[in-house]
Amino acid sequence: MATTTSTTGSTLLQPLSNAVQLPIDQVNFVVCQLFALLAAVWFRIYLHSSKTSSFIRHVVATLLGLYLSLFCFGWYALHFLVQSGISYYIMIIIGVENMHKYCFVFALGYLTVCQITRVYIFDYGQYSADFSGPMMIITQKITSLAYEIHDGMFRKEEELTPSQRGLAVRRMPSLLEYLSYNCNFMGILAGPLCSYKDYITFIEGRSYQLTQSEANGKEEIQYEKTEPSPNVAVLQKLLVCGLSLLFHLTVSKSLPVEYNIDDHFQATASLPTKVIYLYVSLMAARPKYYFAWTLADAINNAAGFGFKGYDKNGQECWDLISNLRIQQIEFSTSFKMFLDNWNIQTALWLKRVCYERASFSPTIQTFILSAIWHGVYPGYYLTFLTGMVMTLAARTMRNNIRHYFIEPPEVKLFYDVITWMATQVAISYTVVPFVLLSIKPSILFFSSWYYCLHITGILVVILLPGKKTNRGKKIQQEDHLSQSKKVEEEQSLLGQNSYLATNNIRSQQKKVTPRYSALKQ
Repeated sequence: MATTTSTTGSTLLQPLSNAVQLPIDQVNFVVCQLFALLAAVWFRIYLHSSKTSSFIRHVVATLLGLYLSLFCFGWYALHFLVQSGISYYIMIIIGVENMHKYCFVFALGYLTVCQITRVYIFDYGQYSADFSGPMMIITQKITSLAYEIHDGMFRKEEELTPSQRGLAVRRMPSLLEYLSYNCNFMGILAGPLCSYKDYITFIEGRSYQLTQSEANGKEEIQYEKTEPSPNVAVLQKLLVCGLSLLFHLTVSKSLPVEYNIDDHFQATASLPTKVIYLYVSLMAARPKYYFAWTLADAINNAAGFGFKGYDKNGQECWDLISNLRIQQIEFSTSFKMFLDNWNIQTALWLKRVCYERASFSPTIQTFILSAIWHGVYPGYYLTFLTGMVMTLAARTMRNNIRHYFIEPPEVKLFYDVITWMATQVAISYTVVPFVLLSIKPSILFFSSWYYCLHITGILVVILLPGKKTNRGKKIQQEDHLSQSKKVEEEQSLLGQNSYLATNNIRSQQKKVTPRYSALKQ
């Protein structure tokens, strides 16, 4: 039976859509991303920064991005230009003192209006590619850049954190630079988010400079004798894409999340069966994200964007803007570890524009912003409200009991196995509404579990002390020092300039001094 869905984008690939039994919007998205991959290789070879000007690279990247948008979304792609254009106008007329606030409110408000229109007027519950997806990335870029300009052109140097200082933008971008950053073909359809300084450095061909600090405190700029090739990294990521897509098309469809609320299943399944199916069904729902985000990362790498430096073994690292770490996700032993490795660039955006700047309850504010940014489906809000409880409970549990299981190694292994099981069940329980979308099936699922994890999480937060015990503090300090030493060793081997350094700051390392903080930014 042929798959027929309406689309505002091109219908040129409708025969292919019918043949593979997938919605035309999804087929358009995948084909456009594969075209972008080929275009990225051409861009790196024939429009290399050594062969052409930054102006030409900006123009071509922007025009290709707009063409892909028109092919996928038709006239809806005009929203990308309208949102970017008005935000740029706000930046110009408001001034650097308050433009970040106005840009934030406008960009997030415009995105929300578009999401409400799409969800409640057009296609409620459709998970096909939609124009609000790219707008979510553009909203991140608009707000990030507004804050970076505010930090670089208004705030005093001593007021900035090391990461803010490294990302600060010291001049207003031109309209072409702004549109190129927001709408380039490498990231227009699926991102990922990157900092403005990283993108401009890539376009201008300064990605492979090495900045080293001499003994007298001066900076010495060195260049790679041979520009690192992304070919191996791209092929590895394409292999991950292929396996993820294969898993999604075969296994995932046979393990629907909706079966968790099936009446017969609820009535006949034992508790262990319910727990196992919950975990397996939610694990099977992740490969489509692995496919989309890894392909997006490969496209940027193929264009020459994403090089971070070298690891301790001298191997090239092409994960500057990577959006996930699959192994760490699947083997997470804490809620924080999962969140730190899932949708990494969005987590960094939330940290930079909300968590670090919140005057009170940063965790709560961050979860609320994340829910609003994701969309207007009730399931999103149920997921993030639940996630807020799970995060606070997991943090409290870890602070109170982890130090009892640090050693010997056998005890630590036992602790890791138990926390892995608890984390995977808690994550699965939390994100069910995110997949179900509507409030009625989500409440049905939670009630079938008697809200057990909600109640447990709330009791943990209320009954256990929120402060660390003395032994817990000592263990954490030792872990922190060990992590700091490891990070410093890796950073000295990478030998990158501050542009590259700022992007190696992860949320789990927010208290670790970033590399080259002593260098002039």
